[in-house]
Amino acid sequence: MTTSAVKNNFLPPGLVSNLQEVLLNRKGAQNDKDQQSKPKDDDPSTQPSSSDSVPDVAADDADSTKPVVLVTNADGIESPGITCLVDALVRQGLCNVNVCAPQSDKSVAGHSFTLKETIAVTPTDIHGATAYEVSGTPVDCVSLALSGALFSWSKPVLVISGINRGSSCGHQMFYSGVVAGAREALFNSVPSISISLDWRNDESQESDFKDAVSVCLPLINAAIRDIEKGAFPKSCLLHIGVPKSPLTNKGFKLTKQSLWSSKLCWQAKSSTRNLAAGRFLPNQQSLGMQLAQLGRDASAAGAARKLVTQRKNIEVVESVGIAGKSDPDRKVKYFRLELLDKKQEEEDEDLDFRALENGFVAVTPVSLAMHVEADVNAAASKWISSALEVEQ
Repeated sequence: MTTSAVKNNFLPPGLVSNLQEVLLNRKGAQNDKDQQSKPKDDDPSTQPSSSDSVPDVAADDADSTKPVVLVTNADGIESPGITCLVDALVRQGLCNVNVCAPQSDKSVAGHSFTLKETIAVTPTDIHGATAYEVSGTPVDCVSLALSGALFSWSKPVLVISGINRGSSCGHQMFYSGVVAGAREALFNSVPSISISLDWRNDESQESDFKDAVSVCLPLINAAIRDIEKGAFPKSCLLHIGVPKSPLTNKGFKLTKQSLWSSKLCWQAKSSTRNLAAGRFLPNQQSLGMQLAQLGRDASAAGAARKLVTQRKNIEVVESVGIAGKSDPDRKVKYFRLELLDKKQEEEDEDLDFRALENGFVAVTPVSLAMHVEADVNAAASKWISSALEVEQ
């Protein structure tokens, strides 16, 4: 970094110095690593296989006669579910595939969006598709994609959200980021489908996502065809729940949203933190995360330099009060949420989770209308009337 560049950055000189130190240290470590891992030119294992490659399709080369499909998810843009889905859509060649997905796991983000903060959008390479990763939620991704600010097209034919790792039945739909992505599309009058795989930690494997795609692809193709004909449902999204063994499914079944839910269990955790684990950086980490880590490392470097310079005892305060002031009387407590399965009492075979348990592909229409049962509405009306009479 040159002196003139430092002057034009308008950053505190101390911070710039710390960043320079961290970057230089990392550059040296990375150069050593690259030298050790650099493959030989004559090594056949490093040569790409022509039989496995998928030709890249640039945005400028997209066939304007093909329908546009937008794909998002909640597990993150590098998760196997969206990877298998996009690969299959590209290989079919029936539509122009565009991807706008979170850069990290947002599977329980619900219908949240980012307000009063700036999100980062980074182009990413996915064979045959125009793709961006977003430092936001699934709703951010869909809303941004449909706004016209990111893609050149005005409106996709279909939005597909998935494939999510884990079912999204019953009350989980309210927490689910993958359902929220499809719901946001419906808010904008764009037909949408969300897909979840009933993943079991002790049984499922990565190849199940590829199998789930093969199961859902006929329904996706039919949706694209019928949307263009005006025959696809306009007042709801379709959530597809794929059973744990996709290829041995018993067929598609139209289901109803159940009252199924997990038990939210909060566990108290120790305040001791593993600093070494916190500094771990995966090779494919996003730029935003790298910059954030650089900032933390720079701050740590500056703090260490200050400690050496001042040679004073530093008191570690576990908590802070208002406006960041230390408050020894207030202690920070740490908790971690765990989801536990609950025994479900509903016996209706047409409910979403029952269909999955029985090996069916559960297709659940999800409407934007908040329907209230007649007896519930009557009970509420009776209570409001009596409450107002008492007050008067």
